[in-house]
Amino acid sequence: MNPVLNVHSSILGQPWRWRGLAADARDPGFAPDDLVTQLLLTRGCEREALEAHRSPSIRAFMPDPSIFRDMDRAAERLADAVQRGEAVTIFGDYDVDGATSAALLIRLLRDLGLTPRAYIPDRLMEGYGPSGEALVRLKREGADLIVTVDCGAMAFDALAEAKAAGAEVIVVDHHKCASQLPQALALVNPNRLDEDEGAREHGHLAAVGVAWLLGAALVRVLRGRGFFTGRAEPRLLDLLDIVALGTVADVAQLKGLNRAFVAQGLKVMAQRRNIGMNALIEASRLTRAPTCTDLGFALGPRINAGGRVGKSDLGVRLLTTEDADEARAIAEELDRLNEERREIEAEVQAAAEIMPSEGAVAVVAARGWHPGVIGIVAGRLKEKLGRPAIVIAIGEDGIGKGSGRSIAGVDLGAAIIAAKEAGLLIAGGGHAMAAGVTVDEASIGDFAAFLNAKLADGVERSAGTRALLLDAVLAPRGINPELVDAMEAGGPYGMGWPAPRVAAGPVRMIKCDVVGNGHVRAIVAGEDGRSIKCVAFRAADTPLGQALLGAPRNRKLWVAGRAKIDDWGARPAAEIHIEDAAWAD
Repeated sequence: MNPVLNVHSSILGQPWRWRGLAADARDPGFAPDDLVTQLLLTRGCEREALEAHRSPSIRAFMPDPSIFRDMDRAAERLADAVQRGEAVTIFGDYDVDGATSAALLIRLLRDLGLTPRAYIPDRLMEGYGPSGEALVRLKREGADLIVTVDCGAMAFDALAEAKAAGAEVIVVDHHKCASQLPQALALVNPNRLDEDEGAREHGHLAAVGVAWLLGAALVRVLRGRGFFTGRAEPRLLDLLDIVALGTVADVAQLKGLNRAFVAQGLKVMAQRRNIGMNALIEASRLTRAPTCTDLGFALGPRINAGGRVGKSDLGVRLLTTEDADEARAIAEELDRLNEERREIEAEVQAAAEIMPSEGAVAVVAARGWHPGVIGIVAGRLKEKLGRPAIVIAIGEDGIGKGSGRSIAGVDLGAAIIAAKEAGLLIAGGGHAMAAGVTVDEASIGDFAAFLNAKLADGVERSAGTRALLLDAVLAPRGINPELVDAMEAGGPYGMGWPAPRVAAGPVRMIKCDVVGNGHVRAIVAGEDGRSIKCVAFRAADTPLGQALLGAPRNRKLWVAGRAKIDDWGARPAAEIHIEDAAWAD
């Protein structure tokens, strides 16, 4: 397939290709489609499913919760707890997915008459996931039932200790599982290795999505028992704003049910029914209804900041409070912590980027790094290097806490589990694109060598297929708010359902400078007489940024990236967030 615009090697050294067009063009029945249809088709939507994907609804994508192993057992036990008025504790992870999962179940159980307690472990003092000590303590403090969310799938020792102490624990998770499962009353996870095909198809769900399905199963059980005779059923759809936030912030693939969760959740969020969510939106300084991008880059990071550099339970408290003053105070604290997180992150990132990191997987480690930001730094490092990255913060006791991020086609979570089974890790787990580890400092070298050997072929294959995929090529005049609005109709966009990418040009550089935290801002003009603003984020010190800053005014180029609305001025205008560029002559 010939590259788009004959770009065999762009400024970033990659070809430009059409997204999925070749497959359609080989179809004898191929015919040009409207823009939204083409966007849906090139993201894997079958023609017979087009209407369902144009306006994703829960009804169209909702599975029977009973297809998941242990779902009915978990729902029955929770129903017993509701009817008996038992003490239930929700044990959540400290990230956004954990916070939203816990908040969802707490709000639902409150509507059903319980007063559930939330327990979020401290990242620094307790680490990831449930510990036996914490579970046993919760039992002794009166918990009749404990539900772990976004954690627990690999907590073998902790759950064995809890069972020995008489604690009943339900695990609701989505991380990769081993061939053996920990001892739990029920373990609901679409990524169990013993799941049937129908359940495995939902392995892309975030934990909050699995928790919502458990809520649906619970309501169904209670309905069958006559619990709602004389009382209203809780409106599960009203909780979709929480599901949308956790799904996007956890970078879950936006396909199938997740698309419906996010599409409908954004509608609920726009109504601002949740007092805490509304305070979070205001603290993020959003003056319009949040978009999918806002969930990932404005709301999510603020919830995460509590678990990274502040109090781990702030996110759950915010999303479950009914007190507007408390909500405002928590949201402001999370906003402050997010700024603190950014400063710490910048320091760790600067140190990590200058460390040697050879091999298929970049593994960097040091003492003194804040473990609350290593996941973000790993993501930045992955983007810069184009290969998986793991960043490890080593404590004074010589134990390292690490977080990794992967690239498309390379299953980092499975490799981490294999390293754990090989005896190289104290603990570890995750999913394809993200994983966490606990490792002895002395074993880091062997661990890095293991990952490089296991993932080298996959990383090489991924690099060999690297290309910038485009959805449209336009003159600058075509980059306008109407185009952006039309493309948004194919959303929501995110992991697994990429936002449209356009190329504009040929253009000449009019003005280019560095603004903010290393962002490159440019004004370019096309042969059609129209000029547009472009921004390349955090690109000042990259080959792309340097090429843009040094572009001669008499030389033409193509710019490629996401068309976005710039609403800072008196009237909205479209701009391009540049991801790559190529010389046009």
